[in-house]
Amino acid sequence: MSEPLLPPVDADSAPFWEGARNGELRIQRCAVTGRLIFPPRPMSPWDPHAEPVWTAVSGRGAIWSFVVPHPPLLPQFAELAPYNVIVVALDEDPTIRLVGNLVARAGGPIDEVDPATIEIGAAVRVVFEPVSDAIHLPRWVLA
Repeated sequence: MSEPLLPPVDADSAPFWEGARNGELRIQRCAVTGRLIFPPRPMSPWDPHAEPVWTAVSGRGAIWSFVVPHPPLLPQFAELAPYNVIVVALDEDPTIRLVGNLVARAGGPIDEVDPATIEIGAAVRVVFEPVSDAIHLPRWVLA
């Protein structure tokens, strides 16, 4: 298998990845409006003078959508196909959606869940999969 594709870690996203390494889902919140912000950014989209603050959220949500990629794919993922990619709407704010994979258990492979069993609206909770020293990817299990 090829080397994994890793997301970049920059000043805006570093607290997200630090939380993930610690088993905590962190999302930015506007310091003025209190609204959650994702993806991470240097300023609030609702108040350009408000610097976002990081907050831990429950890590619970519902499957909002999903796809099952099939070859041809990037070499990093070809051996795993078909696998699922889900979009999760967070319980705290369903307009905040994170992308990941539904796995049967923490540490499970991304191709172990039968795509025919995935249901829109199913309750999920986050688990984190270490893929490098710096990156622990959010994955999801049924709640």
